Amino acid sequence: MDLVIVESPTKARKLKDYLGSKYTIEASVGHVRDLPKKNLGIDLENNYQPVYEVSADKKKVVANLRKLAKTADKIYLATDPDREGEAIAWHIQFLLTDAKIKNKFYRSTFHEITKGAVQEAIDKPSKLNLNLVNAQQARRVLDRLVGYQVSPVLWKKIRRGLSAGRVQSVALRLIVEREKEIAAFKPEEFWELSVALAKKGLLKEQKIFDQEGKFQADLDPNIFIANLDKVGDKKANVKDAASAEKISQDLLQAVYTVAGVEKTQRNRQSLPPFTTSLLQQAAATSFGFSAKQTMSLAQRLYEEGLITYHRTDSFNLSSSALEKAREYIAHNFGQEYLPDKARIFAKKSKNAQEAHEAIRVTDLAINYQSVLSKGASLTEQHAKLYDLIWRRFLASQMNAAIYDQTTILVTASSQDAKRKYLLRSSGSVVRFDGWRKLFNLAQDQILPDLQEKESLSRLDQVALQKFTQAPPRYNDASLVKELEKRGIGRPSTYASIISVIVDRAYVERTQKKFFATAIGITVCDFLVKHFDNFMDYDFTASMEEDLDLIALGEKDWVGIIDLFYKPLAKKISEVTEVADRVQVPVEKTGEKCPECSEGEIVIRSGRFGKFKSCSRFPDCKYTQNIVETLPDQHCPLCGSGDVVVKNTRWGKPFYGCSLYPQCDFASWKKPEPNYKLTQAEWEEMKRKREEWKAKMNKNKKPAESKPSKAKATPKKAVAKKTSKVKKAAGKKAKS
Repeated sequence: MDLVIVESPTKARKLKDYLGSKYTIEASVGHVRDLPKKNLGIDLENNYQPVYEVSADKKKVVANLRKLAKTADKIYLATDPDREGEAIAWHIQFLLTDAKIKNKFYRSTFHEITKGAVQEAIDKPSKLNLNLVNAQQARRVLDRLVGYQVSPVLWKKIRRGLSAGRVQSVALRLIVEREKEIAAFKPEEFWELSVALAKKGLLKEQKIFDQEGKFQADLDPNIFIANLDKVGDKKANVKDAASAEKISQDLLQAVYTVAGVEKTQRNRQSLPPFTTSLLQQAAATSFGFSAKQTMSLAQRLYEEGLITYHRTDSFNLSSSALEKAREYIAHNFGQEYLPDKARIFAKKSKNAQEAHEAIRVTDLAINYQSVLSKGASLTEQHAKLYDLIWRRFLASQMNAAIYDQTTILVTASSQDAKRKYLLRSSGSVVRFDGWRKLFNLAQDQILPDLQEKESLSRLDQVALQKFTQAPPRYNDASLVKELEKRGIGRPSTYASIISVIVDRAYVERTQKKFFATAIGITVCDFLVKHFDNFMDYDFTASMEEDLDLIALGEKDWVGIIDLFYKPLAKKISEVTEVADRVQVPVEKTGEKCPECSEGEIVIRSGRFGKFKSCSRFPDCKYTQNIVETLPDQHCPLCGSGDVVVKNTRWGKPFYGCSLYPQCDFASWKKPEPNYKLTQAEWEEMKRKREEWKAKMNKNKKPAESKPSKAKATPKKAVAKKTSKVKKAAGKKAKS
């Protein structure tokens, strides 16, 4: 009997279907060995050697694997094909190795869980890649050194419970700097002027922009106007109401003429298949999924054999996948949608792992509905993400979309012929949809067929006051994009980076945007001031490149850590001695503390949001929750209570009724001001929610029942009782 070891029980179940009774398939349920939680776990005097220990919750798993390994003919380590998977395989081999089974181990890797790929991986095994193991180990050691040695400095200089991270703190810096940009931003007024035009003779009284023969032309602040009273041209700087009114009056009486018509044909090629970061960005934009949520859904799709491995930075597609995609396109859409040859995309980053494939589906015959019908384990969210991957993969191998792009330039001459304004209108018509057949993209304005010097009629016009906008706050999509652009972290780490800074309350995710909190800004400013080296964007990116070079066998992991840690250790010592203690900014209320009567009530930020406390903390421990209420908005269900913002036990905010439990309305989404909900609609929503919960819990493995204290053995019970008696006697003797 051969033993195959994977990480996930779902993956193990899938492999059992493919490999049959000749193999025993067991799951390690993730890592079996790791650094200890209670101490550094790194021997600083011995080349930073990590001191690993078996996790308490994995001792039974390891014992079972050892038992099975003793009788196995061969042991296949079939963990995921990345650094983390390689490290898990290495730890398992270390724990199971003894003199008798030293040569039984084989490394099997596959990028998709299909029968063919799994069987090939078993038939053609390889050896552990120690370069990948060293790269993972180096990252783990680096992160532990920063987390366990810089965090205590934050405890001493700011407050207890704070933490620093090699990559997370740098990601926090991005959000904090954007927050400061927004706070310092001063909006500037400008006006947009648009005119509805039509061919001469069309119905002037119908002031509709999109009828056939009618179109909208805009006066852009960057478009030049000709002032015939002066020599030369100048920009139409419409920055205030007076300027807008003056130009509007001219446009009202102006004579409109077509100054030029530019027609070009434009081809728009499809995008490449998904990498990890592109998938996270697209899922955030299309469905509002967080990076963590996207990776969780993708993990399940991979384990069910529906998509290829979802942690990759490569655009590569296998020759068999390309062939199947081309066959599908030709059969279902027609030869005109099929390029002459398969489309190949250049690698995205210089250290991309070209052995990996891009994320794609494993079987094009499985569609959105097929995924939904697969059973209780897959939800509509899984189906949505799968469908996005399915369409992106197919579209990457389809012909370009072809557009007829048209730009119309219009001159508007004032009645006295002294001022002439230039307006512009752009639109396009899709001549061939190509890959767009798979995506519902917005249609551009369709322009009428016009000739140069043709006269036009003015139908309507509008002047809109606007203000320049501050830089947008980061969301999951834009933050992942920025991290990738700067080379901070790697695709497989983006989700955990974001989760950590949110869980630590350094950042709040509100309406899918990231807001830096007071404590987050304080921590970031302190680290930038005193640890400018490891908080530097370029330094962090170069460290990621070094970790990639370790994975390629081009650099030694101990040397890389040594270069990083020695300056850091020196800096930690200096900061601990000389840095002043920093106070986290608080919001003053002017109220006296009701408990001590000496302090003032201030508003602080904690892990679960804002709360009131005494300014004399920790001498006075008075605290009070803050109930945030949506202004001028009543509960959509009962109509009497206010809509309040509450937090779950995990700190995630939701919206509920202030009259709970009399009214049980609750929603993750912020209700619109005029939204109303009947009792029947609410009951139906609750019913569907319970069905979804039941569906999610159906396939969950029941937790192992633990023996109660009442069922303890007589000896243990006597020992516990004796121990308590001795402790009580000792306390009595001391008193």
